[in-house]
Amino acid sequence: MRFIFLTLVLIQSLFALNYEISSSKIANGKTALLQFKHNINKVYEDVELFDRKFKVFDNRVLLPISYYEKPKKIIATVHYRDYGKEKVQKINLEVVDGGYAQEKIQVQKSKVKLSKKDKKRAAKEYKEANEIYTTISKKNYLKSKFIMPLNSKITSSFGKARVYNHTLNGYHSGTDFRAKVGTPLVACNNGVVVLVKDRFYSGGSVIIDHGQGVYSCYYHMSKFDVKVGEHVKKNQRIGLSGVSGRVTGPHLHFSARVGGIQVDPLQLINLLNKNILKD
Repeated sequence: MRFIFLTLVLIQSLFALNYEISSSKIANGKTALLQFKHNINKVYEDVELFDRKFKVFDNRVLLPISYYEKPKKIIATVHYRDYGKEKVQKINLEVVDGGYAQEKIQVQKSKVKLSKKDKKRAAKEYKEANEIYTTISKKNYLKSKFIMPLNSKITSSFGKARVYNHTLNGYHSGTDFRAKVGTPLVACNNGVVVLVKDRFYSGGSVIIDHGQGVYSCYYHMSKFDVKVGEHVKKNQRIGLSGVSGRVTGPHLHFSARVGGIQVDPLQLINLLNKNILKD
């Protein structure tokens, strides 16, 4: 019996997934990293979470949790091939409350109660951006650790519930850095510029594709030094900070997307710098 038991354990270990995850408990708005141990017999394809599939690259996958997800038990379904046969395995995870604070902001009435023209413009820009974020390039441009887009004090962190002119209207989708008009801004890492545009809410905007579904965004800029399609290097100047769009004063709004999901940019950077990227 002991021999049979040990044989069953050995067989199960041969066919079970061998992986590491940065955390099985993930706060809303945060990102987890799932890494699979290399096995010549197994080919990892994607991980399904909340009816979305996130592609596995180089035996690892980033799992972003939307800010709007409520605390609950969830299941990530791994799709892979074992000796050429399609397999699935479920991994138990949990969404926990990020404990975000609330923030009251006064802006121009025209930025809260929009005209039909402004609504149409904002909707068009939102659609354009989402088409960018959901485009997943197989190319990985990340060769070294991320840096900050500027060296300055953080004035507003990710996730704060935003109350514009006494009306709750979403949450803070990025991290704000203090920056007087004309402060140089740099790319936080290597990538390809996929958007350079003045937009209704975010003003002067630059979006950089870092590959494999990771994007960084720079908003409220006053000047652009890059163009769409340009390959940029980490620490390359991309433009100047400003006071454009829906703002109360000059600053840089810095944000990030993973697989189309808005996430805490600083937590994502720390996760990648700690677990994958090297100097």
